[in-house]
Amino acid sequence: MLLGPSDPLPAGPRRILVAGCSGSGKSTLGRALEARLGLPYTELDGLFHGPDWVPRPEFAADVAALAGGEQWITEYGYSAARPLVLPRAELLVWLDLPRAVVTRQVVPRTVTRRIRRQELWNGNVEPPFRTFLSDPDHIVRWAWRTHGRTAVRVGEVQERRPDLPVVRLRTRREVRQWLAGPVAALAPTTEHTGNP
Repeated sequence: MLLGPSDPLPAGPRRILVAGCSGSGKSTLGRALEARLGLPYTELDGLFHGPDWVPRPEFAADVAALAGGEQWITEYGYSAARPLVLPRAELLVWLDLPRAVVTRQVVPRTVTRRIRRQELWNGNVEPPFRTFLSDPDHIVRWAWRTHGRTAVRVGEVQERRPDLPVVRLRTRREVRQWLAGPVAALAPTTEHTGNP
């Protein structure tokens, strides 16, 4: 079931996957959903990357534990993680932003993180700028090269889980529209102020 940014959501999804290429805004959307729906968000990069960018051997076990929980939001990423989270998901949100938009997001983010030496996961920081030229898997080059893979993966999801609602968001405006509309309709209310 493919939904757009204004389509109502099935009642109260408790386990949500966010799909998109690197730099598309998955973690930003995950945190926004956590704030609005009260579901815990876990960033898979934080489970995967150990100190010095070495993959953590506990990654698959940690993802399996996450997937077994009753409530969560996480990304639909990593080949070892996808088979663990997909069977338990109740909603998949597909950030299908154009490659140019993703590039405009990932380049400044990467530059800012490097200049500020912002810690990402487990003490890791963005590598020096020269690695853009020397590393074919530099995050900016990776985002450009792998942009089309998400559409293929979502197609596979729709074949394997035709029951799973998939929300396709193609612009930043659609993301905002979806959060303000269908997501807000599901959000727990604390106090009604009368303001929109």
